[in-house]
Amino acid sequence: MTHRNRLSELRIISCLWIFTCAFLIAPALQAEEQSDLKQKLARLPQPWQKKLHRLTLKEYTETLKYWEETCPDRVQVNRIGVTLEGIPLPMLKITDPKKDDKLKQVCLVTALHGGPERSGTTAVLHFIEWALSDDPEAVKTRENQLLLIIPIINPYAYFETDRFGNSLKIDPYTGGGTVNWDLKTFEFKLPDKAPEVMAVLSVIDQFRPDVHVDVHGTGLQEYAPDQLGTRERYRGQTMFEVTGSAYSNMSLRPWDWRITDTINNAGIKAGFGYDRFEADAQRLLWGSSLTAMSNRLWLGRPNFYTAHYGYARYHTMVLALEVGWEQSGLARLQALMKIGNERWKGEYFTGYPVNRVQGYIGHFVTAWGTTPQARRQSRSELWKLQPRFSQAILYPQTAGRETYFVATSNKAAALLSADITEFLENMKNIPTVDHEALKTIIEAGPEIKFAVSQGQSASDTEQPIEQGISFQLRIPYRDPDLVDIRLNGHLLKKCATDGYLAWYGDGFTHVQINVPPEKSKASDLYLITCLYHPRETRTYGWKPPQSVMERIQDTK
Repeated sequence: MTHRNRLSELRIISCLWIFTCAFLIAPALQAEEQSDLKQKLARLPQPWQKKLHRLTLKEYTETLKYWEETCPDRVQVNRIGVTLEGIPLPMLKITDPKKDDKLKQVCLVTALHGGPERSGTTAVLHFIEWALSDDPEAVKTRENQLLLIIPIINPYAYFETDRFGNSLKIDPYTGGGTVNWDLKTFEFKLPDKAPEVMAVLSVIDQFRPDVHVDVHGTGLQEYAPDQLGTRERYRGQTMFEVTGSAYSNMSLRPWDWRITDTINNAGIKAGFGYDRFEADAQRLLWGSSLTAMSNRLWLGRPNFYTAHYGYARYHTMVLALEVGWEQSGLARLQALMKIGNERWKGEYFTGYPVNRVQGYIGHFVTAWGTTPQARRQSRSELWKLQPRFSQAILYPQTAGRETYFVATSNKAAALLSADITEFLENMKNIPTVDHEALKTIIEAGPEIKFAVSQGQSASDTEQPIEQGISFQLRIPYRDPDLVDIRLNGHLLKKCATDGYLAWYGDGFTHVQINVPPEKSKASDLYLITCLYHPRETRTYGWKPPQSVMERIQDTK
């Protein structure tokens, strides 16, 4: 045997030895790793080994009776409808009856998927216990708000099927899709097939809530019928939690993202974290003109759901919560109540920021009134009428001068013009306008035209504004001297009902002009002017460094 052949034989023997060792040792190593993995798993908690209590219809009904019996001065249980199977649909009204309801915000709390998403309902039940308690913030909430709470809107699904739909497969959350809604009138087309939807709409129509929060969560909805078993959920079932919107509907959210952040911060303080939709995914929102790049945009799409009915009809602020842990849902609902009990950023009155119904370049038509009920009535009326409002401001905007002109009828809208000379000519023969004062103010400035936003022409008989109207200007200085504020050329005095209010907040001095019902009924043209001294000096423009200017000068 040559030396080379001997080396080859040794290599073969070595390889065979290594392979044999690996073949014999590997199972032992795998068994050791498997044992180690099992020990790690054994050390972890296994909450799913215990089932959660499954609420029955009798327990639910008796609990509502118990609350009403033990807290008669805090809660009233009303029946708002009945299912096709004859199951009552209860709603709890929680408030302090010693306080006048005219002075209260109205908050609607629902679990429109309760229904199968049980942690949404159980979070609401925890919230009810808190709202009935002696906690100082709960007491303050009952004093300042009327809470309307519907923990289970779809008892057939909650207690019988764990499916989204009622017995005719209509989901109260969506109303069964936009095909079941008339989006011109916002009427539900199938009232006889979905009494659950009609019950919610009747509450919204009766109370015109300032805010509607819809609470969702975990359940058995994704289980196939043959997987439901005893229909008891296991402990530890959770989900990613979200606030203010829904993955399926990006428009189901408050208009002010700071509200969502405020609510989330309360939950974070309690130890929970929240997914923030497109912000966390770092994607832009979808729009119809961006369809070609939709695979690069946030997956959420705008849809009309039942909760949008309040917004569509009454400018109700809507938001949704997804709840994985009831204590997280409770913390966030408590934070929402706190917003309603306090003065929000830039607002004059306490309560939810819901009163601006139309806007144009930082100028706003807003609800009139010094009480929540008066503002609610005004807001509801103005929200219905606002598409026909035409608006204008002097342009370019100029420090020391603010204007906001609003026409609420076709006739008044025809008087607005982008041309300053034509506009002033149109105002000459209007008996309610002090033409000379208006002309003096307008011609004293450097503006070149009016920027005009035309409203929709009213096709039906135009109705007068019967609940009052207010207008807001925002002056970008902290402490300006408000020299002259006029409506239709007539000087105004400070007054919360018939005049103006001014306050600082959120970086602006806000000026609100208030027109009471007795005047708004007879008016369709509102020409607001505000002259002010900023009382501070700000710089404008930019020029190159002096060295550059000198260099240019030397080359001349």
